[in-house]
Amino acid sequence: MVDVRELFDLTGKVALVTGGSRGLGREMVLAFAGCGADVVIASRKLDSCEELAREVEQTTGRKALSVACHVGEWEQVENLAKVSYERFGKVDILVNNAGMSPLYDHVSNVSEPLYDKVLDVNLKGPFRLSALVGTKMAEGDGGSIIMVSSTGSLHPRADIIPYAAAKAGLNAMTVGFAHAFAPKVRVNCIMPGPFLTDISHAWDMAAFNERAKNTIFLQRGGQPDEIVGAALYFASNASSFTTGAVLPVGGGG
Repeated sequence: MVDVRELFDLTGKVALVTGGSRGLGREMVLAFAGCGADVVIASRKLDSCEELAREVEQTTGRKALSVACHVGEWEQVENLAKVSYERFGKVDILVNNAGMSPLYDHVSNVSEPLYDKVLDVNLKGPFRLSALVGTKMAEGDGGSIIMVSSTGSLHPRADIIPYAAAKAGLNAMTVGFAHAFAPKVRVNCIMPGPFLTDISHAWDMAAFNERAKNTIFLQRGGQPDEIVGAALYFASNASSFTTGAVLPVGGGG
């Protein structure tokens, strides 16, 4: 009989989370550490990573490494992988969570630098980091790679076209890497809908709540900690026979 508690046990594992200092990434870092994993917290703001690292070590007793990394920069991604292996000797769980979706008023006003930045952060960075870490996982004891996409990849609006295109590419990349690193590495994707993270502070919440009543089955946005179940499922042995999957976590709709 399977011990359900052991399915989600990450004791002895090392988890690397990009965009890990805030929002959904922060919740995943805390969840992984709470289940026994040491963590690498990466984002552009080192002070935010260090603050969370201290919290992890004080509250869970796990080790935490802070790394400043702009995932849109190829060399910085390579350095992130390098220092992670230098510190821990391995990465068992990789979460490509960092992303960005700058606002624009009309598609004709999307500049080349803005377009390139969106594709670099949301697609190029996850490709390079997955290629580096996934190769080492496949050569070693295996592991789990988790992409973080968006329901916008399936239902793009006029104001998120480059972002939606990049996230759609991430969905495809999930399946491609699942083939590339099989059978030792599982590669899956969480596809979040609207979550009420710090980014939502800029939203017109009255308009959002009204729209949610008609477009989201659960009629609300998600709380950040509601991403944890999907993240732990893909990170742990609970998903031992799951790879190449794209899981919507968006309240339905």
